[in-house]
Amino acid sequence: MRVRKGQKVKFNPVGWDLIDPKTNLKPGDIVRVTHCHGCPPPNTMGHCHVETLDGKFIGLVHCNSLEKP
Repeated sequence: MRVRKGQKVKFNPVGWDLIDPKTNLKPGDIVRVTHCHGCPPPNTMGHCHVETLDGKFIGLVHCNSLEKP
């Protein structure tokens, strides 16, 4: 799935997000796509950074692990 900055999405882990998770996200969590200063924009190599709805940074996830809520 292609995502854009500010989009609210539901996390449903696939691929490496399922095998070797680098975040504490649980399946079904609602997150917001973000673009951190100095980092590649969303969708670069199929990844993006996410944050909680109140703005707390979470980490890097695969775009395929995100779906519309």
